[in-house]
Amino acid sequence: MAEFLTDITTIRERARAEIDKGPITDAYGADLARVIQVCNEALATELVCVLRYKRHYYTASGIQSESVAQEFLEHAGEEQQHADKLAARIVQLGGEPDFNPDTLTSRAHSHYDGSLGLIDMIKEDLVAERIAVASYTEIIQCIHSGSLLIVSGLG
Repeated sequence: MAEFLTDITTIRERARAEIDKGPITDAYGADLARVIQVCNEALATELVCVLRYKRHYYTASGIQSESVAQEFLEHAGEEQQHADKLAARIVQLGGEPDFNPDTLTSRAHSHYDGSLGLIDMIKEDLVAERIAVASYTEIIQCIHSGSLLIVSGLG
């Protein structure tokens, strides 16, 4: 195997010297403000999803609504966990998570939905999930190219 590491003593010294920098070191290299902005957009997307699933949970009606409503509630909880992880990561990066309700829907990639029928609710939730997958796929591609920081635990 070819030698590719800097002298391990140097790496150790650098790691100790940069410990106070937290997750942002000289090797980071990404546009931190842009990373925080993208994370806040993802946070807004997750929060809008929480609100949509919660609305669908409370307004689901019909003969098969009980089991479907429980699925909506479960998904709302999962989306909330995603939002919590994003907010924590934004803080780790030295940013502020943006929970401003006045701009939440304009920053989110998916839309809030006011459907009343179960079929329409399910369709809108599937569309929103596809939007999230497409958005996060693009973020991952930016990560791969080295322009954004990895946001783990989402999906």
